[in-house]
Amino acid sequence: MSREHILQIKNLDVQYYTDAGIVYANNKINLELKAGERLGLVGESGSGKSTLALAILGMIKPPGGIAGGEILLDGRDITKLDEEETRQMRGREISMIPQGAMNSLNPVMRVKDQIIDSVIDHELGLGKEEMEEMVRYALEAVELDRTVGNMYPHELSGGMKQRACIAIAIAMKPKVIIADEPTSALDVVTQRQVMQTIRRIQEEMGAAVIMIGHDMGLMAQFVDRLAVMYAGQMAEVAPKEGAFRAPMHPYTQMLIESLPKLGAKGEFHGIPGITPLLRDLPPGCVFNPRCPQSFGPCKEVMPKFLEHRPNQWVACHLYENESEPARS
Repeated sequence: MSREHILQIKNLDVQYYTDAGIVYANNKINLELKAGERLGLVGESGSGKSTLALAILGMIKPPGGIAGGEILLDGRDITKLDEEETRQMRGREISMIPQGAMNSLNPVMRVKDQIIDSVIDHELGLGKEEMEEMVRYALEAVELDRTVGNMYPHELSGGMKQRACIAIAIAMKPKVIIADEPTSALDVVTQRQVMQTIRRIQEEMGAAVIMIGHDMGLMAQFVDRLAVMYAGQMAEVAPKEGAFRAPMHPYTQMLIESLPKLGAKGEFHGIPGITPLLRDLPPGCVFNPRCPQSFGPCKEVMPKFLEHRPNQWVACHLYENESEPARS
């Protein structure tokens, strides 16, 4: 399988224009995704993860907009596509498994009709039999019996609904799948089953996956690399082993430290303070008000996103003198 970059995000700025000021939802984001790779995107609520996903899908709507940067899919800047080209790209080349299957499926449509609708919308010129075959493939790929296609969402369990959402997302065999907290509101057994389904489908299709979530334990089991966001900015991007065994950014270190540990019953380590408003960011490093390792430059100068260890990129003054600037 080719490991060339299928998706490249370069200096991406996404802003929302409000009466209270500009909200810097994504600020100079740089990220690359290889074909067949599983990338975890983590951070507290409000860090800009879902905004980044919507930007990749071309779904940023007014009062928001992409203020700068590029999103390259197979070398093509998809931020320059018109509305119809973006609609055709969405689902066929990049698709999304939404958060909360309960609210994502149309309650008055059978499952198979919702899969077929997504295919018809892309005008692939398929006949009825071909579309029925596509439905069968999608349902079997997520280990649902084809009879489920004739059922309504209210007849399905939570896990089956999530699998139905995955079936809709993979029906046209996209190159990139974005999974936005696909196991939220599911019990732990069903979570594992859904994650195993996503992994198997991803490997069979050769698609790349961006997994968005808060569950660091789940990320440790599933992803190849971890990207950590904070207050609309990329704090650290590293291979899974580097991120969990030797995290560099203080925020990543504190996220890892907050995980429950066997043998430390009743001991919990949170991150003090709260995330800043994205329209009122602190000067310097956005994490400095909460950072226990903050020193002089942190309060005045925004750190550059640098590669310190091989394939481990960090935006932190602690390491700045030891690295070269990030490639654009």
